[in-house]
Amino acid sequence: MIPSKGYAAAVSKAPLAPFQFDRRDAKDEDVVIDIQYCGICHSDIHQARDEWGGSIFPMVPGHEITGVVSKVGAKVTKFKVGDKVGVGCFVDSCRECEQCKAGLEQFCETGMSATYNGREQDRKTPTYGGYSNKIVVDQNYVLRIPDNLPLDAAAPLLCAGITLYSPLAHWKAGPGKKVAIIGLGGLGHMGVKIAHALGAEVTVLSQSNKKEADAKRLGADHFYATSEKSTFAKLRGRFDLIINTVSMPMDWNAYLSLLRIDGSMVVVGVPDEQVPIGAFSLIAGRKSLAGSLIGGIAETQEMLDFCGKHNITSDIELIPIQKVNEAYERVVKSDVRYRFVIDIASLN
Repeated sequence: MIPSKGYAAAVSKAPLAPFQFDRRDAKDEDVVIDIQYCGICHSDIHQARDEWGGSIFPMVPGHEITGVVSKVGAKVTKFKVGDKVGVGCFVDSCRECEQCKAGLEQFCETGMSATYNGREQDRKTPTYGGYSNKIVVDQNYVLRIPDNLPLDAAAPLLCAGITLYSPLAHWKAGPGKKVAIIGLGGLGHMGVKIAHALGAEVTVLSQSNKKEADAKRLGADHFYATSEKSTFAKLRGRFDLIINTVSMPMDWNAYLSLLRIDGSMVVVGVPDEQVPIGAFSLIAGRKSLAGSLIGGIAETQEMLDFCGKHNITSDIELIPIQKVNEAYERVVKSDVRYRFVIDIASLN
């Protein structure tokens, strides 16, 4: 076993605190990673506070992990000691179902093994995430970080980046397409950068005008405040694709009115409440309402390579791990532009 340390929530809603635990030693196919950085995702907060139910405690959150390989198992061929690598939202899957064989491990029919707040494929052993100094992962679930991307600002790509890249790629955002991003937060700002790099015409829809300058700096062509009554009338029938990153209750029917015929609105944010949808919002224009959940290993590597080619990283605020509880409160208040990343060296 590998003695490890991190920060954990002991019970629901408890402040995160120092935690000692053991990682397994490297099996033949395993890679041992010295974690250098871990992003803070809003889902970390939801799960540490058991807001989605079913949380497993003690919990070491974190699934936006970057670091350096420190040891490899005897049969590892994809990585070597010293490689810059990442780990995203899951660390294993069944590998046998139709979805796994298609490279869609995030939709594993028997359930992927989440990087934290989950179970290994034995369905017994709890997983611990990246708010820690080491992690051991099968080589087939480890990602390679492009050499030109700094590990701190690249960390949020492992969740926020793939969460936006996957629907933008699947719905073919690119030249000639008009794409709207609802919300300019940790997810939304990645959507703007990636959609712009794909060649789409990008519009940001935000509640107020406070972030307009940021949106334009990140690559948005247009910016509209949804609190202004004229916005929905002005933009009616404008967009081929809308990516909704917002996790707060909102009138999805109003946003569906902004789609062209055959347009799609893709949901990646998770509101706490059910959202009512009127049938006419969809049938009057042959519109689609869809959802998207991260990406498989191959697509996540594709996203990282794309970001390397276009020098795309997250806009981050780097913090010591001792400030993680303060960071959680600031995330809830949307007081970060645009992603907190923990410097794991602060654990020492």
